[in-house]
Amino acid sequence: MHFLIRLFPPRVLVLLSTLLLLILDVFSFYGLYTNKFYFLKFDNYIFPILSVVHFTYLYLILVKLITKKAADPQLRNVEYVLYFIYSIYVFKFFESIYRLSTINNFEEIKLHENFLPIGLLIMTLNFALLTLTLLIFQYRKVIIGSFKFEELDGNKH
Repeated sequence: MHFLIRLFPPRVLVLLSTLLLLILDVFSFYGLYTNKFYFLKFDNYIFPILSVVHFTYLYLILVKLITKKAADPQLRNVEYVLYFIYSIYVFKFFESIYRLSTINNFEEIKLHENFLPIGLLIMTLNFALLTLTLLIFQYRKVIIGSFKFEELDGNKH
């Protein structure tokens, strides 16, 4: 773990995660099969809306790192929501693998030449987002500290 902390300092990790989320937000509007962007489909807005929670979490992590404060209830609540959103990230990753695996189903239809490179890029970016999100969860535990429920909830006995 210490090797990863030296390889990806927390601020670099927050910056990389932010860039990845922004790029994937743009690609959520991209139609891989048609090589066009679709801004009028409601489904394309789900990932950017959910990524707002991830941006909030990254902001809270950055603030905790700068101020050197311990975890608080806001961070805990946002992290718990992000656990659910992480499952959506996993789904998006496997969806990108599935889309790439359907390339042989369209032999009679000429797919554009960008299908495979863009598909591989989206799959790689989704995998990188999964990895960086797990790393930032681990950083929160190591650097900021774990959640102490009694102290966070104000239920001291």
